[in-house]
Amino acid sequence: MEISEALRTIESLADGVDPVTGEIFAHDSPYQSPQILRALFVAIRALEQRKVRQTREKSLPENASKPWEESEGERLYNSFDAGTTLMELARQHNRTEGAIESRLVRLGKLPLSSQAPRRG
Repeated sequence: MEISEALRTIESLADGVDPVTGEIFAHDSPYQSPQILRALFVAIRALEQRKVRQTREKSLPENASKPWEESEGERLYNSFDAGTTLMELARQHNRTEGAIESRLVRLGKLPLSSQAPRRG
């Protein structure tokens, strides 16, 4: 089941509506219990956060978070020395610009202070 579908189902339950039939739950239904409703809203928040993370992960470059191979580091080192921009290096290596900057710092090509502060 996709996150979006699960989210719609749980939201329906939290709204007091049977997600299959569309019928409104009776007043004495377990889904009308405050404890159950609170649990459903916690689940909704968790699924919404997961959906945001999943969307972000899909937008990241292919090699984001993958370990660097030695040969890739050498290519990065040489391309940087040849004047290739950080943006172009990120595109070539399928990584974020932040990952390129971090790797260049680690390789001794950029000083640590050159990295922009990260928020997150």
